[in-house]
Amino acid sequence: MPLLMPRFGRPGLIGTAARTAVIAGTASATAGAVRRHQYTRDEQSFEQQQLAEAEQQRRVEDAARDAARHAGAPPEPADDAGLVEQLQRLARLHEAHVLDDYHFTAAKAKLLA
Repeated sequence: MPLLMPRFGRPGLIGTAARTAVIAGTASATAGAVRRHQYTRDEQSFEQQQLAEAEQQRRVEDAARDAARHAGAPPEPADDAGLVEQLQRLARLHEAHVLDDYHFTAAKAKLLA
């Protein structure tokens, strides 16, 4: 019976094919893992960006609401009819002596500005 001797030197055809398959499989698995990691990271980054933009928008709206409240600015009339109604209300308050000439003029100027 012949004794099998280990080969020395270059690997055979089957050994080369097996090694190539292992390397290709490892590379494919690694590339897939990297792709999944990047997709997950990009998706999380996008969600964080949307949350940050929504938070910034909320802060801007809150600041505008606070500024209007502190400035005592009257609400914007929806149309000319709303403006006319507000001017008529001011005139009635002025005629009833609830508003003096100075305050009536100031309130009218705010409405017309």
